[in-house]
Amino acid sequence: MEDMDEAMRAQFPLSFGKPSKPQPHTSGAHSATRRSTSSANPAASFPNPNPDSRPDHGPRREVFEPGRAGSSRAADESRVSAEDEDDGTMIGPPPPPPPPMAAGSEEGDDGLIIGPPRPPPSSSEQNDSDDESESSELDGDMEDLPRIPLSNEIVLKGHTKVVSALAVDHSGSRVLTGSYDYTVRMYDFQGMNSKLQSFRQLEPFEGHQVRSLSWSPTSDRFLCVTGSAQAKIYDRDGLTLGEFIKGDMYIRDLKNTKGHISGLTGGEWNPKSKETILTSSEDGSLRIWDVADFKSQKQVIKPKLARPLRIPVTACAWDHDGKRIVGGIGDGSIQLWSIKPGWGSRPDIHVGDAHSDDITGLKFSTDGLVLLSRSMDSTLKIWDLRQMRTPIKVFADLPNHYAQTNAAFSPDEQLIFTGTSVEKEGSSGGLLFFFDRRKLEPVSQVGISATYSVIRCTWHPKINQVFATVGDKKEGGTHILYDSSVSQRGALVCVGRAPRKKSVDDFEVQPVIHNPHALPLFRDAPSRKRLREKALKDPMKSHKPELPVTGPGFGGRVGVTKGSLLTQYLLKQGGLIKETWMDEDPREAILKYADAAAKDPKFIAPAYAETQPEPVFAKSDSEEEK
Repeated sequence: MEDMDEAMRAQFPLSFGKPSKPQPHTSGAHSATRRSTSSANPAASFPNPNPDSRPDHGPRREVFEPGRAGSSRAADESRVSAEDEDDGTMIGPPPPPPPPMAAGSEEGDDGLIIGPPRPPPSSSEQNDSDDESESSELDGDMEDLPRIPLSNEIVLKGHTKVVSALAVDHSGSRVLTGSYDYTVRMYDFQGMNSKLQSFRQLEPFEGHQVRSLSWSPTSDRFLCVTGSAQAKIYDRDGLTLGEFIKGDMYIRDLKNTKGHISGLTGGEWNPKSKETILTSSEDGSLRIWDVADFKSQKQVIKPKLARPLRIPVTACAWDHDGKRIVGGIGDGSIQLWSIKPGWGSRPDIHVGDAHSDDITGLKFSTDGLVLLSRSMDSTLKIWDLRQMRTPIKVFADLPNHYAQTNAAFSPDEQLIFTGTSVEKEGSSGGLLFFFDRRKLEPVSQVGISATYSVIRCTWHPKINQVFATVGDKKEGGTHILYDSSVSQRGALVCVGRAPRKKSVDDFEVQPVIHNPHALPLFRDAPSRKRLREKALKDPMKSHKPELPVTGPGFGGRVGVTKGSLLTQYLLKQGGLIKETWMDEDPREAILKYADAAAKDPKFIAPAYAETQPEPVFAKSDSEEEK
């Protein structure tokens, strides 16, 4: 029988009958990104705008336990009997009729007045009832406010300093972040896994901070504004399309220059025209550019000033229709221009002393009736564009230490929110404050980071996720707040995607680090080419090497074999061949040919035979002594 089972088993694959691995639930991927309220900043002192965050009072699920079968059955019978009593059926004789009502009676449980009448309610009781009615109305209003996605959070890291610029394309699939570390990082949710790494890094201008980023209306290009005087245009994949021209700094009239002459402070793409761009600069001007022509601007706007000075324009923005622009001037004023035929630098709306410090962010509402202004004087002001003399609301005590801090609207524009900076002696970290636009009251505050300041923030309407950039002098990041139940795509796509497994065929080129001033112990060996170049410069090594000596030595060089043949070498070593020339006197060896040369001259002597004097040789010392 066992042999038959084995034969049948052999007909099936090896995986047959094995228990399959349990598949993780879709919600389990987001458990790691769940926000903990204790890790953030102190709890909000404002009411919670999320009605869905209240405890669930839905139907209770019953769990069957085998050990409690009898008790559950008895409980069911008692519950059924209680329901029969409460369903309105009469059991037993009818109750007696109520007693007749006496004069001055009080009101009982059935609505009849028994006893003397009540006195009129006091003022305190009336206030309590009013408070209860107001609280009920507040609860109804809170349910109307949008739900802030706060349940989960991820952080896009990579920058080494504070993230000062942020831009999310209209589809919500690609994110751009710029930092004080001079770089721009590009993130793509569709191609990113749970490691949350950027797919491209750019450095627009070496040594210049990135101050603003803006997508075109079609999201095929984006504008990059840095601390230099020239803005750059990139395509969607990060390839440079061009940069705008720089003006002549020696021309005093800014209208005669072809471009900005000082560092840029902000820039934004026209929301309705894909060929028009607005930039502001420290040279005290705003300029409108045409992307088709990088060598000249379309319009130069000089703000209205009390004195003819160059005061920087710290912020700028388009309205929703692209027909008006607004600028925040360094003197604290807000100036607004309407784009129309024949318009010039004279502002249509001028609000002097709108803020006591630099304006860092401006934002129009979609209906064009409300303007938000954020400043380094720790305030957020809300303006009615129909009456711009005074703000309709001022929210103070909002610390701001960065020139790029902005304010924004929720997708339905019922909420207004902005970020705050960390103070040296403060106890709270970087926060996001939410305000009700209709009631102009604080609604909620969200702790983003305990140590880093919040600079740029936005709430994307399509994916329903909140972006907030943070950082300091050592590190920077972008926090993305989302809710798995109300948010779509974006962070939800990449969180559940596991990182790619490494293959045996993977190869990564390690970067070569050159350190010419390292100690000799840690210095890398130079290349062969560099050694050859160094040898050519050496006079001793650059000359032609001498040929080896095969025969007897000459010119001060000793022969190798002491003879040209092996037999000669062996005879010399054995002492059979004696070399006498080494023992002779060189002078005597030469003079022994003197008589033969005098009798039979062959070369030079015959030509000077008649004129050559007779040579006189010195005698040896031994002859003189004798």
